[in-house]
Amino acid sequence: MTKMLHPGDAGYDEARTVWNAMIDRRPAVIARCESTSDVVAAVAFARSSGLEIAVRCGGHNIAGQAVPEGGMMIDLTPMNAVRVDPERQLAWVRGGALLGELDKAAQEYGLATTAGNVSHTGVGGLTLGGGMGWLARRFGLACDNVASYEVVTAAGDVVRASADKNPELFWGLRGGGGNFGIVTGFEFRLHQVGTRALSVEFTYPTSVGFQVLRGWRELNATAPREATFTANINADSVTVGYVWVGEGGHDLLPAFRALGPVADEKIEETTYLELQTRDDSLQGHRFRRYWKGHYFKSLPDNAIRALLKTPGVAASLQAYGGAIADVADDDAAFSHRDTQFEFVTATRWDDPAEDETRIAELRAYAATLEQYAGGAYLNTLNGDAISRAFPPAKLARLTALKTAYDPANVFHLNQNIRPGEATTESAA
Repeated sequence: MTKMLHPGDAGYDEARTVWNAMIDRRPAVIARCESTSDVVAAVAFARSSGLEIAVRCGGHNIAGQAVPEGGMMIDLTPMNAVRVDPERQLAWVRGGALLGELDKAAQEYGLATTAGNVSHTGVGGLTLGGGMGWLARRFGLACDNVASYEVVTAAGDVVRASADKNPELFWGLRGGGGNFGIVTGFEFRLHQVGTRALSVEFTYPTSVGFQVLRGWRELNATAPREATFTANINADSVTVGYVWVGEGGHDLLPAFRALGPVADEKIEETTYLELQTRDDSLQGHRFRRYWKGHYFKSLPDNAIRALLKTPGVAASLQAYGGAIADVADDDAAFSHRDTQFEFVTATRWDDPAEDETRIAELRAYAATLEQYAGGAYLNTLNGDAISRAFPPAKLARLTALKTAYDPANVFHLNQNIRPGEATTESAA
């Protein structure tokens, strides 16, 4: 049964708090749904009452799109059940589950599917945008591992989307975001990966950052699919390394040590579950946050030079390729499968007086790298045109799908694709 929370009710402020303290909106009502029928009823109530609809799962969207000012937040977090069939290597995940809940259920049998790197991220938001994780180079993105979706449409219908049933909707849900309905259930394919993982980080002084990043780039070109290369650029250091899920992974260590004079190294044998929680932020909801992202099809020397000019904000790179690129670009809404590296620059702070300075600084840094970018990840768009995530032909196909399933743009508090026109801008 749906629990309705209104301003002043116990639990209301906790439910409207998301992973960015800059977001302080107050919904008129928060519908905490426990079942698909609850979601259907909530959508019907909101539409009949003229309330703007937003959907919350993990609450990690940096723009806080899960929190509508004066509207209805449909909170899926009570719908967090995960069921695993180890024989068929399948998992059924309710729409409000977090990545950690999926990981724990699957790892009981040494199984996993591609998921993000922070366990308190929502399965729904991550997967609908594509879903990058440590297993993507081996098994594809999270959206590539979904066998079917259960969706509540704007009309209040409950439909199933798979390769055989409503295939066009299935295509659009694989990377098109929350534009076409509220996904209340996912069926994931799982993979036998064991329970072990290796995390490797080598830190070098910035004086050799250019040669280190060039060497790291060349090593990545021939890296095994089990390895996901990473790099972090700070004002006083450059850290490069990789994550390897499963047994092994040590053969790459000598090549990394040869990249330059190592200031520090961290080689950690860990479990997959520990790996998936190492970047969790227990106090993450108290920080003010901002980020920008790019996709790089290549990493030329001038891009490396620009990366190293960070004005004190953190910058990171994560390697794509492998099974991500094996999927034909037309097979799913997710685009830019020829990406070699995803770039994200992010900052966090406490004092509201720093908002304008922090945001302007990060925007300026990201802008210096735009000339090397070839698109962007839907889940990192932050005030950017939706066309950065999708090329024109694919955006036109997504627009037609949006028009068919949500002609009134009921679900627009997302990385929005407007119905009825091939727009290149997100809805306000």
